[in-house]
Amino acid sequence: MPIKLENVGIAVRDLEATIAFFTDLGLTVLGRDTVSGDWTDTAVGLDGNRANIAMLQTPDGHGRLELFEYIHPEAIETDPTRPNEIGMHRVAFSVDDIDEALEIAARHDCHPLRGVATYGDQYRLTYLRGPSGIIVMLAQELNQS
Repeated sequence: MPIKLENVGIAVRDLEATIAFFTDLGLTVLGRDTVSGDWTDTAVGLDGNRANIAMLQTPDGHGRLELFEYIHPEAIETDPTRPNEIGMHRVAFSVDDIDEALEIAARHDCHPLRGVATYGDQYRLTYLRGPSGIIVMLAQELNQS
């Protein structure tokens, strides 16, 4: 059976701020909607749910994020996940210039959890805490041909 990754869905507390963060990093908004009704109740497994959603795509056209901000039921705030927690861990992006990407993230008050590391002679990478506590990994490939 063929299978492909369609998107990664992330619930956020502020849809506009999260869209601004990811579009500043280079993703584009493919579409926006407000969804509700029997089909969403069935698909999501929450009765009476209603959410504002946005679908974003990476510049290469292969990666997509679906962001959703719940209107009903009210979103549940939890402590932000930690890098070693079981469950959804992080979303990772390759960038051409990690320093530039970090400058963009800083404009959204998003900073590395600790710093930028170098993995052998292959990557410079970091984890940062994005909007709504999302852990975002940024990686710059070194020695690109």
